[in-house]
Amino acid sequence: MNVLDVLNDRVAQELLASAQLARLAYTWTDGTPRVVPIWFHWTGSEVVMASPRKPKAAPKLRAISSHPEVAVTIDGGSWPYHVLLLRGTAKVEDSDGIVPEYASAAERYFGPDQGRAWIAQVVQMGVAFSRIAITPAHATILDFETRFPSALSA
Repeated sequence: MNVLDVLNDRVAQELLASAQLARLAYTWTDGTPRVVPIWFHWTGSEVVMASPRKPKAAPKLRAISSHPEVAVTIDGGSWPYHVLLLRGTAKVEDSDGIVPEYASAAERYFGPDQGRAWIAQVVQMGVAFSRIAITPAHATILDFETRFPSALSA
């Protein structure tokens, strides 16, 4: 099945539109794995995240730029657990200011008014961001109704 077909599934769409945090897994500069919770925005073809780069860059930007192969999971917090597992390649690009998808995520996580207020505050702080765009190459859905982890469905 095509990765975009999986991502158009009802469960995937529910999670991609949710206010759940994504968990971004990447390879640290010493070769060990790292996972961070992070806001995200789904564009229809990319999972986009943002991270501060000024005045002090987030260390993950350097690590992801060096090792762009990443994994992402987004999961619901109640039974039956819905889980979206993604693997793909990340591209890090500097932005002159707020990454538009970060502003969209702020409104989704906080609501429109508080989201816009958060972005205005970040702009006043002079924080510049980098855009992390992940193109999914693989997607798996677990819904614990009809789709279970392989160890349970074997």
